[in-house]
Amino acid sequence: MCLEQRIEHYHRDKTRDYYQCQHCQLVFVARASLPALSKERAVYDCHQNDVHDSGYRRFLGRTADPILARIANKAEGLDFGCGPGPALAAMFTEQGHPMAVYDPIFAADRTPLAKQYDFVTCTEAIEHFHYPHKEWQTLLQLVRPGGWLAIMTKLVANKERFSTWHYKLDPTHVSFFSRSTFEYLAQRDQLTLEFIDSDVMLFQTPND
Repeated sequence: MCLEQRIEHYHRDKTRDYYQCQHCQLVFVARASLPALSKERAVYDCHQNDVHDSGYRRFLGRTADPILARIANKAEGLDFGCGPGPALAAMFTEQGHPMAVYDPIFAADRTPLAKQYDFVTCTEAIEHFHYPHKEWQTLLQLVRPGGWLAIMTKLVANKERFSTWHYKLDPTHVSFFSRSTFEYLAQRDQLTLEFIDSDVMLFQTPND
């Protein structure tokens, strides 16, 4: 995330080595372990992201509800990493918010990335980033001054819990964030940060 070179080995399991930046605390897999696009798609195709699934909507509501409480009527949004079924975008559209979507596999048209939005959501996607420093900068560039960036991802707690953490077993999960990582990013990029839930973070960009 910070391009510092203070990297230490963090964990090894049966399939991968994990490393941690000692500056921003990001945990990540070795570059040799990054999955090919075809493998990523095979895993994603197994996901059941049905916009009509009430349980899935409740899950996404933990991100949608706090954003809805903070944005104006008809605020424009982008769901970054929407997956094969852009349920979150549909939920915001139902509330009167114009929505765009982007996903490098399932909605690869980059036209939506050429403008800014009042809010950007990235739910269960940031852990898939192969180049988190670049992709984080892309996210920030998409948010208008005073706008919101919502992130949903499970957080690293410590080495002991990481060793048995089911979240790391998904081969497409390659970047693992902690509270410290997000606090570092907020301070570095002059963002206001709120931890809404154990896996939901809201960032507000500074006004011009």
